[in-house]
Amino acid sequence: MSDSNPDCVIRRLWPSDREAVQAHFRRLDGASRFQRFFGAVSDDGAAAYAARSLTGAGLVYGAFAGGTLRGLGELRPAGGARLGPEAEAAFTIEAPFRGRGLGTALGRRVAEAGRNAGVRRLHMRVLPGNRPMRALARGLGAELRNAGRETHAVLALAPATMLSLWHEGWNGLFDAVLAMTAGR
Repeated sequence: MSDSNPDCVIRRLWPSDREAVQAHFRRLDGASRFQRFFGAVSDDGAAAYAARSLTGAGLVYGAFAGGTLRGLGELRPAGGARLGPEAEAAFTIEAPFRGRGLGTALGRRVAEAGRNAGVRRLHMRVLPGNRPMRALARGLGAELRNAGRETHAVLALAPATMLSLWHEGWNGLFDAVLAMTAGR
């Protein structure tokens, strides 16, 4: 469950969630896709990205509202095959579900996962007109800098603690149970 929205469930996504991820990317409107990918992306292009997203390096988390995937948070290695001190985060929330705390809940979960994986700096690239993403980055405590045609947000993460590792482990067990029962 999300701290800010009790009707929202945040959990890690697995290859078995592929259809839900593809459906999520198909439901994104053109402006949302443009903001996520920094350019126009067709339905086929979005579906192809969605199919690869769960098997690539890094971690993917989903925000479920009413049992349907409505938001996605990705934690990806920056310049390598494994998560390390530098990582990148990207988010999508379907337009009708914005302003309900899904992005904040995803951002916190992605930041916690990064922290526990040894990430010290989490980078987010944001188009200047993407106010919701800028607000999310600021709300997580990121420092925002204009960099030409985009804004670069950097979130400094504290080192993992026994409590943060325990919390993520507990959430991971809960995520696995939810994923296994999702199709029933």
